[in-house]
Amino acid sequence: MSDENKESAKPPMTDEERAAKIKAAEEARAARAAAKQAEAAAAGGDGEEAPPKQPSPNQPKLDRIVQLITEHVNADAVEESFINERDRDLPYVIIKAEHWVTSAQLLRDEPSLHFNYLRNLSGVDQETHIEVVYHLLSLDHVHEVCVKVKTERDAASVPSVTPVWPTANWNEREVFDLLGVDFPGHPDLRRIMMPDDWVGYPLRKDYEPLDPEV
Repeated sequence: MSDENKESAKPPMTDEERAAKIKAAEEARAARAAAKQAEAAAAGGDGEEAPPKQPSPNQPKLDRIVQLITEHVNADAVEESFINERDRDLPYVIIKAEHWVTSAQLLRDEPSLHFNYLRNLSGVDQETHIEVVYHLLSLDHVHEVCVKVKTERDAASVPSVTPVWPTANWNEREVFDLLGVDFPGHPDLRRIMMPDDWVGYPLRKDYEPLDPEV
């Protein structure tokens, strides 16, 4: 039997194999993080104190966003917030799914924020969960924020923000089609790229095509 035929005859992964694959990925990420910490410690081990790190110029913006959401939406609405130094010091906010629509309306309508343009919406399979990522821009204030909403891989679901930003319409359909995330409240949620009878979600990391040739 040729190598090609052997590959096509390979049985699908069992639940145990899939769980082992996810665990191995988590351990690899932890090992990389530990290695980076060790490198940082070694770099600062020459006896000289490193100069104090300067706060990001966008930190006040991030603090303001978190303050408004916790005060006007819910005290527990924000899971995490940080400045992404590798992405132009862009403020990042992780918001719980159950508070996302109300938070989105606040981000759009609050005069000091006025994030009136959804620049991009995408989905990411993190193996242990799925994230839907929103890049928001204020055309008036010329500032940006990245919002993430996490959901479980099984029965993945994030409320639709198409009523808030109409440009979310096709992006949510794409994430629904390729990652299997449901968007309750979407006006017309159906596949946009794959055939209606397609099995599985091609952008999930455990996706195994029925026909390896495709």
